[in-house]
Formats: sequence, C-alpha cells, structure tokens
Amino acid sequence: MNISMLSTMAADGMGDRIAAGGLADGLSFSELDLRARRIGRVLASRSVERLGMIDLNSDAVPLALLGAAYAGVPFAPLNYRLADDRLRAVVERLAPATVVVGDDSVAERLGTIAGITLLSRGELLAMAADVAVAPVAEPPSDPDAVAVLLFTSGTSGEPKAAILRHHNLVSYIVSTVEFAGAEPDEAALVGVPPYHVAGVSAVLSNLFAGRRVVRLESFDAGVWADLARREGITHAMVVPTMLARILDELDGAGLPTLRSLSYGGGPMPLPVIQRALDAFPGVGFVNAYGLTETSSTVAVLGPDDHREALASPDPQVRARLGSVGRPLPGLDVSIRGSLGEELRAGERGEIWVRGEQVSGEYVGHRATRADGWFPTRDAGMLDGAGYLYVFGRLDDVIVRGGENLSPGEVEAAMLEHPDVADVAVFGIPDPEWGEAVAAAVVLEPGTEPTVDDLRDHVRALLRSTCAPAVVVFRDALPYTDTGKLLRRTVRDEVVSRIQS
Repeated sequence: MNISMLSTMAADGMGDRIAAGGLADGLSFSELDLRARRIGRVLASRSVERLGMIDLNSDAVPLALLGAAYAGVPFAPLNYRLADDRLRAVVERLAPATVVVGDDSVAERLGTIAGITLLSRGELLAMAADVAVAPVAEPPSDPDAVAVLLFTSGTSGEPKAAILRHHNLVSYIVSTVEFAGAEPDEAALVGVPPYHVAGVSAVLSNLFAGRRVVRLESFDAGVWADLARREGITHAMVVPTMLARILDELDGAGLPTLRSLSYGGGPMPLPVIQRALDAFPGVGFVNAYGLTETSSTVAVLGPDDHREALASPDPQVRARLGSVGRPLPGLDVSIRGSLGEELRAGERGEIWVRGEQVSGEYVGHRATRADGWFPTRDAGMLDGAGYLYVFGRLDDVIVRGGENLSPGEVEAAMLEHPDVADVAVFGIPDPEWGEAVAAAVVLEPGTEPTVDDLRDHVRALLRSTCAPAVVVFRDALPYTDTGKLLRRTVRDEVVSRIQS
C-alpha cells in the first residue's frame, strides 16, 4: 500500500481526463502519473532520503507529493511564511533531504544548511517532463512507511513534525471518496497551502475522484471569484475568513457553475454561513472538521444537514449549523473527562478519535494510547443525535472561579450581535476569580456599540459569568493563512497593555 496507487488507479481508469490546470493546457491523469514516476526515478537514483518543499500552491505540488511516494521517501511541505530563523530551524530538522524551493528568494533565505540540497521548482518540472528519464515501474509497498511529514503551525512553542503513514492516508481516501465518482466537467478550486493537511488531502481526494484541480497560489477574494468563473469551478474549499471575504467581493453576484462548497479550519460564525446559504441556495455546503494527526476529516456536516437546520423551527436542530456534523463511518469518536472516562451525550470534555486513518504520531513521540485512541486536545460535545460540537483547544478554556468557560461559545454569542464583525475571546489573569473573560472585538463599519451593550447581549444569550469583563476594540484580528485565529497572540497583547 502506497499513496501512489491512487495515481496509478486514476491513470488507468481516467487517463484522458485533465487532472491539473486549465482545460486547454492542463495535465491529464496519465501524464501526471508518468511525470510523478519520473521524479520518483530521479529521487531514488540520487538516494534522496526526504523531499521537502517550500513553495506556493503551484502545480508542482502533486508532482512532488506523488514523486516522493514513487521513490519511497517522505514528503515534507513547509510553511514559507515562517520567519527566516524559524524556517531554517525546521529545514535543519529535515536533513538529510532535498528541498524544492519555489523561487530564488527562498533559497536566499535558507542559505547553506548542512545535509540540505536545494532544487528549484523549474528543475523539478524539467525532471518530470524529461522523456529520457525511465519512470518508476513499481513503488515500495510498505504501508507503514512514512508518506508525509507535516509540521504543526507552531503558534506557541516549537512546531511538532506530525507523521502520516501510507496506510493512514490511503484508508482516509478510500473510505471517504468514490473512485472516479466525479462527473467529467467537475473542477475543484484549491486555495489552501500545500503545507496544511487539507492541501495534501485535496491532492489525493480529487485525484481518486477524477476531478480536475485548479490551484490558487495565494488567496485573494477577487482573484478567487474570477478564477471560479473562468474555469467553471464546481467544487471549492475555504476557511471561514475566506468565505466572508468572498461574499463581500461577490456582493450578491452568483457563481453559476458552483455546486459544492466545503469549509473548515476554524469555527464558522453563524451569520457568515447563514449569509452564504442565502447567497448560494443551489450549492451544497459541507463543514469538515479534522486534524493533521487524523489525516484530515473526522466529522462532516453535509448539505442536507445545512438545509434541514436552516429550515427547521426547532432550536436544537437549528443549532446544528454550529456543529461540525457526524463522525465519518469507520471512525470512533468519544468525549472524555479529565480522567479519561467516557462522558454522556450533552456533556463537555475532550474529543478522542480512533480509526485506521488516525496517526496521532510525531517524530520522536506517539500520542495515541495503547488501544488506538488519540486525545485531540480539542474541547467538544456529542449531542443525542450524534452531532459533534467543537469548542476550541482545551488549553484555551477559561477557568473563572472554578467554572470552565468556552471561548468559542462566547465568541459565537458575540457574533450574533449585529455590530460585531469578528471577535477573539480569552482568559486574562484576575486576582479575585483566577481568570476573567476578555474579548477583542472588530466592529462592523459605521457602528459604535458600547461595552455594556456587548456585555448585556452575552448575558441574554448565555449567562452573566460569560460576559466579558474586559473589551478592547481592534481594526482586525490575526489569523494564520489556514484560518486559525492566533488567540494567544491577541491575549498576550491585551495582557501586556493592561499590565503596562
């Protein structure tokens, strides 16, 4: 078992379809597979031990991923947005390795690193197109070999290198994607970066489905919308901040070919998804929750769930728009207490996951238990119908006078205020209660609610202990480019301001 088998199957079953790029000049599935096999041959002949990549979301990404698989070496896409010293430190951890770089500026940032050989994107593409290179016939077939190394975002502390083995990724794809299930005209617009697990799964899932992939190097709402129209995009995946900007950009204009829009990577504000459902009534919306350590998706809120929740007069059913749906078949999901005990429906605790796609493994450390369960460190709840709700990281829970408060719950309540465009909620030190609730708020243009207005709004929806004791106003909040709120960055700034 090797992830390259997904490419082999696509080439054999749908070889003439366009796999990557535009209809007029894109690579077919057969050509993509052939070029990846050539890369695999060259990597093997050079005894490359790992293939790193520091690049934007280019058409070189699937070639590098599959080429590494054909060579039997791990693929490690790295975050080009890291500061120079942090990027160098991560690259040093890969050595010995060959690292594909997207442009000369990346090479200049890295300089010379022992055990690291740099390969430009152009050189990789030339290698793939070289007809003199004999393609790999059969890749290594060890299902336990490392397929992908993904470094965590490292918003606090040193990034961890998560390990995904071939059997983890293949299990995820074959259990969630119908082989050749895409219609011939389907095209997916992928704008997530290659160093995110969603970027890896986008390559493999669309490959197995037989869907053409169009790549957006870096996100811009106007470019995204223009590309979606020009390329007849039918499927797309976004993070919540992207969707809000796309809606603003379109301003009521449609995307006539769009059929499916999936979102994830962070909590979706209810006003945004309700606005999107109104703007695209014929589009099937999918909310996907997953982690790097689980090879991507764990739970899905599908199109029917969205429509039912939006139309239902039952508040419990409508609340499902704030859930991430039901766990995938073949995965076990459990909510556990602080001692590892299983909690009942409706009780909040830590989300644990178990299944073949779950790695829960890092270089030098395995986080899964002996029985296969992986504690995610995400706070969550399963309701009586099996819908999973995610409340953020356990480390972000606010402990006020012995009561555990969820920042995500308070954020969701504040976002229901018509004047609140964005918000980050977190705990700050408090001499009386241990921690107090604080909120950094971005207002809608032209609005001026008072702090008391916002507190009263939260009290009315939740309870008085959830109302923020401290409210600061900001022009914008910091996010990673995969949509993750840098909550601790905002917290540190607010605490520093208060203490000074």
